[in-house]
Amino acid sequence: MRIALGIEYDGQDFCGWQKQPRLRSVQETLDQAISAIAGEEVNTVCAGRTDAAVHALSQVIHFDTHADRPDQAWVRGVNSLLPGDVGVLWAKRVDEHFHARFAALSRTYHYWLYQHPIRPALTRHYVGWIHTPLDVDKMREAMEYLIGEHDFSAFRSSECQAKNPIRTLYEARINVQGELIQFVFRANAFLHHMVRNLVGSVVDVGQGRHESQWIKSVLEQKNRSFAAPTFAPQGLYLSKIEYDAKWQLPDPPTRPQFFQG
Repeated sequence: MRIALGIEYDGQDFCGWQKQPRLRSVQETLDQAISAIAGEEVNTVCAGRTDAAVHALSQVIHFDTHADRPDQAWVRGVNSLLPGDVGVLWAKRVDEHFHARFAALSRTYHYWLYQHPIRPALTRHYVGWIHTPLDVDKMREAMEYLIGEHDFSAFRSSECQAKNPIRTLYEARINVQGELIQFVFRANAFLHHMVRNLVGSVVDVGQGRHESQWIKSVLEQKNRSFAAPTFAPQGLYLSKIEYDAKWQLPDPPTRPQFFQG
């Protein structure tokens, strides 16, 4: 049978989602706990891989197992074996044709940026930081050029393994809450480091280093060297995975205003 789980995690002390030799990954941590409840080896598949220090509010995974357990065993039982920085939110038995990655219609990422002259201490693992003032109106103008189907080669990591750099960005917007700036990106899929590279370039516009239409020219160049440096991972959250209603997956839990957008 196939089981889908909703997952949240604090990415600060993980090397990222994917298993890596001698490093602490979210995938291996989950596989060990789920396997213990299943009584057999389990291998999880996620909707979207996250990098080191990147958080997830609503990651979705699936795995196959012969073990017949009630949904709460996959939630409370697995959580009892997990460390405090990763947890299961919900569980549901799904059709064998469901696939956490390939059935996903869209992914949404949020990036929280703290704009203040003094660096944060208590929230340093959960927000990006910039000490200079930003022109948010110009940043919003720049974000408009990103919406639609584009070749995002200029915003992909040199280590990106995706065969096709074309992605469709359905939504790109900015919300402001006092000294916090929230970037929201929703797309059919993302390239490696794509969101952090987009944030870095939009921030460059906000600092006055470029005009807003510079983003359009960077897209057209399709060359990573023309875009800004990759922004820090700490403020990045995988916040939502969208699926067809036919799968009847549970809604993610209600969260504090900070996580919404």
